[in-house]
Amino acid sequence: MANVDRRTLCAGLAAGAASMVIPVGGHAQQVSGQPVAHFGFDDVVKRARDLASAPFEASPPPLPDVLAKLSFDAWRDIRFRRDKAFLGSGGGPFRLEMFHLGHLYPQPVTVNIVREGLATPVPYSSALFDYGRTKVEQPLPVNLGFAGFRLLYPLNRPDVLDEVVAFLGASYFRFLGRDQRYGISARGLAVGTGLPDEEFPLYREVWIETPDANADRVTIYALLDGAAATGAYRFDLYPGVDSVMEVSLTLYPRRSGSKLGFAPLTSMFFTSQNDRRIKGDFRPELHDSDGLLLHSSTGEWIWRPLRNPEAMETSVFLDKAVQGFGLLQRDRTFEDYQDLDLAYELRPSYWVEAKTGWGEGRVELVELPTPDETNDNIVAFWVPNETVEAGRPITLSYTITASLNLSRLSPGGRVARTFQTLARSLGSDEVVAPGSRRFLIDFTGGDLAYFVPDPSLVSVVPTSTNGTITRSFLVPNPHIDGFRAAIDIELPPGQSTDLRAFLKSGNRALTETWTFPWKAPTA
Repeated sequence: MANVDRRTLCAGLAAGAASMVIPVGGHAQQVSGQPVAHFGFDDVVKRARDLASAPFEASPPPLPDVLAKLSFDAWRDIRFRRDKAFLGSGGGPFRLEMFHLGHLYPQPVTVNIVREGLATPVPYSSALFDYGRTKVEQPLPVNLGFAGFRLLYPLNRPDVLDEVVAFLGASYFRFLGRDQRYGISARGLAVGTGLPDEEFPLYREVWIETPDANADRVTIYALLDGAAATGAYRFDLYPGVDSVMEVSLTLYPRRSGSKLGFAPLTSMFFTSQNDRRIKGDFRPELHDSDGLLLHSSTGEWIWRPLRNPEAMETSVFLDKAVQGFGLLQRDRTFEDYQDLDLAYELRPSYWVEAKTGWGEGRVELVELPTPDETNDNIVAFWVPNETVEAGRPITLSYTITASLNLSRLSPGGRVARTFQTLARSLGSDEVVAPGSRRFLIDFTGGDLAYFVPDPSLVSVVPTSTNGTITRSFLVPNPHIDGFRAAIDIELPPGQSTDLRAFLKSGNRALTETWTFPWKAPTA
């Protein structure tokens, strides 16, 4: 997976954020006296099917020099004019604004508005933008197009329109719930992620349906194009405290054997309490997500803390029919981040819930090393076991929920934090092998508070794929109304293991399963 400069992307999405937007008239054409076919998802599916039979055009048309040479700050200074926003004519709560081409965004996307069944492209006009300090002397072509778009909605206050979703760059999109800040992002499709030849398909064209006055959602269609596949996408966004994006897609592979990742989520993890290698920053933790959560077909909940590895690593979770997965930000304590500007504690978790079309497959977690917090270095996605065949369509549907608190998902206790340190002896007569590691896992929630007065009723169940677990024990943690489990592992230098642990009482599992890969240092 190529590193994405997340600061640039995040700032680009938030560029020109409007606190208020003035409604304007509609822009869809009307054909008087003539029946108009209703544009819908089937039309996008047909376009994707037709496009799959044509060669992929990878190179965008060249931008005018004045745009191609823009610095990031100059591009960011070009902002959509508040009084030019679209979708206001029907009295609905959403407004549409566009992003300007330039800098990192040379690929145009055609933006259409669908009103009363008629799809009408939005023509580019320099009058739609305030160029700020950016000087554009020469006239720009009328067919220039746009880099992407965003929708505004009264998300946090009824009298203020906030950015609720943005589509910008390849097939990337982000959306927010109430009181959330941009961090994690989603993509339409991942191609070859974790392999040397990763590809980034893009949206060629999008259509936004005009919401009516009482609309609680907005519908977006998108036409995906790439060397590996084309696709038709339908996105239904329901804004709220926890915003929900319903996704339906029909994909047409252009070639056989491609590794396609569905419902991909991309995030950043630099450092946290389970990895103290990073020095020289006053902020204790820096991450948009701190773990991968999976809900397996057997009903087991699995928690995998994220890492910033020394080299790229891919973890694979096989399942007959995964029920859901997501990249979560569980740590919501400001004191653990101490960043007054970036508000990592308000970055949303994204949870993917499988709907139709999901069969046997695997969830992959790709972790890349990053020297700082400016790179998106984490991606999670689902890969079907069935081999991709050129021309054979793939249909799939799922939902993505953006939330600040997903503790309601798992019925049992959950992992709150993971720590690691050197294993220590319990007495003067005990010898601890050099390099032995101790992992400390805090479990909270579920019924754990009930058992805190009598911890003898609870035990930790640790396992390891390699090495020897030399000790495990459990102590109450009254600060979280739960328990702290300790696991000591002895492993020869340079070897790797996968650790797992959960808490139980009798034959009853009380918590999700914690899992963590670890490689013993060579020195």
